[in-house]
Amino acid sequence: MFVAILNQISPSTDDSNPVEISPSIEIFYPKISPTSYDFPSPPSGNGLPKGVAYIIGLITVAVIFVVAVYCAQRMKRAVVSELKAEVAQPMTSNAIQVWEVDAPKMEKFFIELAQENPVRFTAQQLFTFTENYNTMLGRGGFGSVYKGQFPNGVKIAVKVLNRGPDKSIEEQFMAEVGTIGRTYHINLVRLYGFCYDQFMSALVYEFMENGSLDKHLFSENQNLEWDKLHQIAVGTAKGIAYLHEECKQRIIHYDIKPGNVLLDENFAPKVADFGLAKLCNREDTHVTVTGYRGTPGYLAPEFMLKNFPITYKCDVYSFGILLFEIVGRRKNTNVSGSSDSLDWFPKQVWEEYEKGKLMELTVACGIEEKDRVNAERMAMVALWCAQDSPEMRPPMSAVVKMLEGGVEIMPPPKPFHYLFSVGTDVLKAPKTSGSGSGYTTSEGTNSYWYKETTPIMAKYEITMASI
Repeated sequence: MFVAILNQISPSTDDSNPVEISPSIEIFYPKISPTSYDFPSPPSGNGLPKGVAYIIGLITVAVIFVVAVYCAQRMKRAVVSELKAEVAQPMTSNAIQVWEVDAPKMEKFFIELAQENPVRFTAQQLFTFTENYNTMLGRGGFGSVYKGQFPNGVKIAVKVLNRGPDKSIEEQFMAEVGTIGRTYHINLVRLYGFCYDQFMSALVYEFMENGSLDKHLFSENQNLEWDKLHQIAVGTAKGIAYLHEECKQRIIHYDIKPGNVLLDENFAPKVADFGLAKLCNREDTHVTVTGYRGTPGYLAPEFMLKNFPITYKCDVYSFGILLFEIVGRRKNTNVSGSSDSLDWFPKQVWEEYEKGKLMELTVACGIEEKDRVNAERMAMVALWCAQDSPEMRPPMSAVVKMLEGGVEIMPPPKPFHYLFSVGTDVLKAPKTSGSGSGYTTSEGTNSYWYKETTPIMAKYEITMASI
């Protein structure tokens, strides 16, 4: 408390200590004795019991903890909502919405990913898939093929192999699972899985709606247009090229023929039946083959000679024989009324080519004018593939280029010497002269089998010079 006294009032005589603030105002601070006020004394300890106070403290801490957790959850939800709004703003229509991941869909994806490798089925599952093997698709020396369906509606073909005392069926089973089971290509039939126990050996393949190529080539009702046959030839070549040149280990099929080219609902080709197939390292120049492999009429000539090295080029020869059948839309071998007269179409193609009448041959085969250029090109590729010497046959990647066009196919030498000669000399590659393009890989600008061209070069008949 202070007392303001105006300058007109006489000064006080007590011993207070004045403080002069201005000429006219003074403030006095009164002296207060320490004992002039009574402060409240502390509690005597007769309040709440200690147990009650302890419980109240715990409750207080618990309430504070609950409130803190609640506030943290609210804050977290607010931050996540804000992040969603910020992230979703600039995302394009094809971006993945990480905030809206469908967990069941992802699980389904992972299951399908695991099923990329062949699955081992039980005999009971195959019994269910095929409805007790109700629909047979075909039968052969290897066994029978039945139509089936997975629970998800995917159609399948189940090949049940015959069991016998010999080991050939077991070897065929291991060959198919060990080769096609580790590959995936659009032009190779897909192996979904297999079944193997003490009673059954079976392979589960994708179902091909339009069956095998031979049924469309050799039937009386030839409904396939030639343009579609050309696409089938290119697709088949791509499938074999994948086996030979793109797999980690080279796969030799050994049985290329129209019956082993299957067609899906769109007539896209897929190479099938790997029962004779064999894996080999890329650096191996040849493989050892025991026993007879392949189908008569499609076998490369080196199989007829004892101890002659077998290479992947045997598949190239078989594919060339298949091309002849596509061009002629007939089987290569026809026996006329006289048993001594043999009509072999590949030989006829060479004779017409040698006379410069290959185009006339395509006319005789009933090929329309718009398809005759591709048919003539296919016939020349077939002559290259069917060369006696394996070294003279082009690799399948070169075959694909030659069939697709855009390259100039070099004139093929005469094939089929092995039909008139005996001995291994006929299968040796002839020495190239210095004037011709050298024996190089198909990757170069010039190759032994074709020359690269451009549309302008083709239009003005410009050729690239050989060095």
